[in-house]
Amino acid sequence: MGMTDNLLSTSQWIVTFLVFALILVRAVRSIDWQGFRKDNALQHAFFGAAVVLGFLWQLRAGISPGLSIHVFGITVITLMLGWALAVLSGLLALVITVITGREPLLMFAANGLVTVMVPALVSHGIMVWERRRNFRNFFAYIFFCGFFGAGISVAVAGTVMCLMLWTSGVYEFQELIHEYFRYLPLFMIPEGFVNGTFVTGLMVFHPDRLTTLDQRRYR
Repeated sequence: MGMTDNLLSTSQWIVTFLVFALILVRAVRSIDWQGFRKDNALQHAFFGAAVVLGFLWQLRAGISPGLSIHVFGITVITLMLGWALAVLSGLLALVITVITGREPLLMFAANGLVTVMVPALVSHGIMVWERRRNFRNFFAYIFFCGFFGAGISVAVAGTVMCLMLWTSGVYEFQELIHEYFRYLPLFMIPEGFVNGTFVTGLMVFHPDRLTTLDQRRYR
């Protein structure tokens, strides 16, 4: 999902930018920068994720203005890096889409909020919930955090985007139901499958790459 046109009112743009800025500041302050500088593997994963997402987001389908869709991939990045680094990595990927002309610079904050921040925070919230439930089967992490978390994150992000377009007067609510909401389950399934598959592969072959995985719980 990404807004390829300037469809927000001035007041909405200001509110969106402020929310975007607050989350960004919180993310930057949450990162252990000293540990990040010392961890070469984490740095490679961070920049590698940004490049992969930047090129992945070039592939998209358009339904109507402001309602383009693409695979997010943010859930697996959140599970690999943590929500704060996932936000920064996703924003670097968004910079790539701006440079290539796929996204307008004016809508960077709105697209960053919908495409990166909301899915990262939702994925993080589901991961925290799974951890607090203290499941002892590693399939719980794969299913809830990977498959389920990715599907829910794209549903929440899509809902936020539609609310932004509806309150700006671009679309009537019935139009959004007809042109977007009824297709939402079709977006959730591939998102869940792609992220869940990558999480499963990492958990089996490189569990150390999943910084949010507490391996001691599943022994």
